[in-house]
Amino acid sequence: RRRAKYWQGEGGASVSELPYPLYRALSGVLGGDVFGVRVVGGGMVSQAVRVATLKQEVVVKWNAAAAPGFFAAEADGLARLRATNTLRVPAVLAWADAQGGTPAFIALEFIETGPPNDAARFAQAFGATLARLHREAISPTGEFGLEVANFIGALPQANDWRTAWPDFYRDCRLLPQIALARRQGLCNGERDRLLKRVIGNLETLLDDLDARPALIHGDLWSGNFLCAGSEPVLIDPAVYYGEREMEIAFIELFGGFPPDFLDAYRAVYPLQDGYDRRRPLHQLYPLLVHLNYFGERYGAAVENACLACLAP
Repeated sequence: RRRAKYWQGEGGASVSELPYPLYRALSGVLGGDVFGVRVVGGGMVSQAVRVATLKQEVVVKWNAAAAPGFFAAEADGLARLRATNTLRVPAVLAWADAQGGTPAFIALEFIETGPPNDAARFAQAFGATLARLHREAISPTGEFGLEVANFIGALPQANDWRTAWPDFYRDCRLLPQIALARRQGLCNGERDRLLKRVIGNLETLLDDLDARPALIHGDLWSGNFLCAGSEPVLIDPAVYYGEREMEIAFIELFGGFPPDFLDAYRAVYPLQDGYDRRRPLHQLYPLLVHLNYFGERYGAAVENACLACLAP
């Protein structure tokens, strides 16, 4: 996956780089004319710039093709993470769905970021504060899910409440992605049979896990964290109250995290026995998401995860 660099772009650009309706909308919601624009690297979904007004610098992302509620979901996720007072998260200044000729957009607090001043300190802080998030930000209902649906990347993510983790993981994570893969012709033959076996054995595969619904970022790969000094900053969440093993399995799947990060996490909040055996199962969801995004290049990884889950 390509690393997003929303706050680390190079090179200047004129205001004309912004769609004019967006320029007008930003001038209104930011309380002053936009006079400086720096194009920065977008992620997989949206375009991004760093803009300046007389009052402040702001990061703006926009997407003319965004589904209704796309940036509302991002704003909601950032606000939920920010409210935990654990990891640093940029404040949301404004967002809107597409309207008329103005594309959907979100405006965020600009945070100066770059390589960590002290890599070991950064790893320690990141692991420890993520562990605090998972330990302290517990579902108010005691259930898995969220009051609202949201997105992972641009794909819809259902968050209907479930009292049991196997039910939530099956109904709101695996089955929707499997259905999409089937519609796209990416889930035929042996792959489909393996996935059906995993679904059929899901409760058994998770029967030794004392699952607890904690607030998780939900899309925590190396492109969705940044560093301010030696302080971790999270962006682009896909939050819900889920089993924290999902977060750690996702992190281990794609890598790119600082050395000693997981040691720092475990020192604060050790993982339960059996995590290594369950890891491929909890990696199956992000692998299916990638299969649906990028196609057959992730097919073998999906099948290998299924085989690892089903191994004696």
